[in-house]
Amino acid sequence: MSRAFVFPGQGSQAVGMGRDLADAFPAARLVFEEIDDALGQKLSRLMFEGPEADLTLTENAQPALMAVSVAVARVVEGEIGRPLSSLGAIVAGHSLGEYSALAAVRAFALADAARLLKLRGQAMQKAVPVGVGAMAALLGLDLEQAQAVAAEAAQGQVCDAANDNAPGQVVVSGHREAVERAVEIAGGRGARRSILLPVSAPFHCALMAPAAEVMADALAGVAMAPPTLPLVANVTAAPSSDPETIRQQLVRQVTAMVRWRESVLAMKAGGIATVAEFGAGKVLSGLVKRIDRELATQAAGTPAEVDAFLKTL
Repeated sequence: MSRAFVFPGQGSQAVGMGRDLADAFPAARLVFEEIDDALGQKLSRLMFEGPEADLTLTENAQPALMAVSVAVARVVEGEIGRPLSSLGAIVAGHSLGEYSALAAVRAFALADAARLLKLRGQAMQKAVPVGVGAMAALLGLDLEQAQAVAAEAAQGQVCDAANDNAPGQVVVSGHREAVERAVEIAGGRGARRSILLPVSAPFHCALMAPAAEVMADALAGVAMAPPTLPLVANVTAAPSSDPETIRQQLVRQVTAMVRWRESVLAMKAGGIATVAEFGAGKVLSGLVKRIDRELATQAAGTPAEVDAFLKTL
C-alpha cells in the first residue's frame, strides 16, 4: 500500500478541535475520555471550549494534538473494521506528532502517550525561562543557507536550525538575541521574509538538553511494542520498527532538528504516492505539496474529512 500516515505538531491546535469528532463518533469520544482519565484533567473540555491561552500552553497543546490525531485513526479503523496497518505502509509525525504516530500504530498505549507528552511539554517549558529563547522562520533560504546564518548569528550563544520543513522554509531556534540576529542576517542573505514565531520556548535546539534528560528517564520506564507500521524518525529521516532504537530517537529529537523535508522525500523514494494527515489542521499537507508536488495528500480532522477519506479506501 503506497500510503503514508502523518501526524501534525505544535501550532496546529485550535479551540473547538475534536468536538465534532466526539459528537459524530463514539470511538473518538472514548479516546478523549481515556486521555482525560490518564492525565487527571478535563483536557477534552479545554480542546472543545478553550480558553485558547490555556490550550496553547505546551503541556496542554501536545497531548491535545495527539488526542485528535489518534481519535481520527481509531474512528477510521472502527468504520472499516481493519487496522491502520492494512491501509498504509509507513507513519511519520512532526515533533510531538511522532508520539501520535506511535500511539496510532500501537507502539505506545494511549494513556502512556498522553502522560509522556504532558511531561514533555512541561520539561520543554521548564528547560528555558520564558523570554530567554525564541524561534524564527527563515523563508526563502535552503537548509545550508539557514545553517550558515544560524552559525554566524550564534556569537557564543545557541542558534540552531530546528526544523527543515520544506524547500525555503527553515526554522531556527536558540537564545532570543541570537535568533533576532539571525533574522537580521537572513535579510541580507536573500531570505524573502523572516518572522519570529509565537512560541513559549526554543524547541529542537541545544537549550532543550534538560528536557531531553527528563524524557530519557520517562521513556525508559514506559512499555513500548514494535509499531504495526514503521516510523520515519525526525532525527534520521529513515524508517525504524525497533522499540529501543525509536526510544533513543525520541530522546535525541528533543534537541535535534526535525528533518521533515528529507523524511517526505525518503517516503516518496520508498514508494509512497499518497500522504494522509490525521489530526487538527492541514499544516503537513501543505508542506508535503511544497516538498514534492507529485505526492497526493489527504487530510482528515473533521467528520466530513473522515467521511471523504473513507470513500477513497
